[in-house]
Amino acid sequence: MRTIETTAVVTPEHTITVQLPEDIPPGECRVVVVVAPEATTPATPLPFSQWPAYDLGPWPEGFTVSREQIYGDDGR
Repeated sequence: MRTIETTAVVTPEHTITVQLPEDIPPGECRVVVVVAPEATTPATPLPFSQWPAYDLGPWPEGFTVSREQIYGDDGR
């Protein structure tokens, strides 16, 4: 199996023509067509250093949380 990614123009008759590389042998093969909007580009994840930071202010004075409140009664 081989994946070939290319672009195609859809005609008014709703057809496309695909030119394959010369090393693809003639004969019957399975073809999968995925239609995606032209403007769609793969999302590139931001590195951690560029993640947005939100300052929520200091922890409230005198506020405490026990391990059980965070993890449940079994302490996990």
